[in-house]
Amino acid sequence: MRRKWGSILVLVGLATGLSSLFSCAHSQQLVAIQIQPTVQTIGATNIPVSDDAGQQVQLRALGSYIHPPVTKDITNEVTWASNDTQMFTVNATGMLTATGNACGATLVSATVNTNTSTGGISSSGAIVTGYMTGNVVCFEGSGTGTGPELAVTFGGTGSGSVTSNPSGIECTSPSTSCSSEFPVGTVVTLTATPAAGSTFGGWTGCSTATNVNPCTLTLEANTFVTVAFN
Repeated sequence: MRRKWGSILVLVGLATGLSSLFSCAHSQQLVAIQIQPTVQTIGATNIPVSDDAGQQVQLRALGSYIHPPVTKDITNEVTWASNDTQMFTVNATGMLTATGNACGATLVSATVNTNTSTGGISSSGAIVTGYMTGNVVCFEGSGTGTGPELAVTFGGTGSGSVTSNPSGIECTSPSTSCSSEFPVGTVVTLTATPAAGSTFGGWTGCSTATNVNPCTLTLEANTFVTVAFN
């Protein structure tokens, strides 16, 4: 009889231990992810989108668990992704970076595939994802009201200067860019002058061929032009 009761007590102990183990695992169930900030906006209507390139914001992913309710920072445990890398990229640690190639809005996500519980007990698994919105303000000109804006940016490894006819554009690298407004329909000529030790590398955004200097264009709307010096 004593052996029988001893066996029963052992079984009860095992059942209690297993119940406690499964309960502990269940208590760490991830049910939601919130990204902070929920919305991030960069740029301005009087700043060319290309000038926004390189601006960064650190994102945080907060995981919400149940049994009992608790919130944890899981920034380095999620998989980050951007829906439009022409606006933003995001790395494995949640660093959001503007690429300067497009404006508008895009979604950035943080995802966890919960194949097992925190306690290591196998579960059916679920994909839990949180989102935030990244906004890049579109360039609309400087606001002086004289007409469309022409913006010039620099590329290449060399340096030089750019002037315009009619006057309005006059800038020298390594400045990021310069811009000016002109009446609609103005034919603008841009002349690139390499600095000592540099050579002219070409234009992007002109009506003339890439390797022709000076470049010309007819300004009908806000326009971006890039000049390269090598």
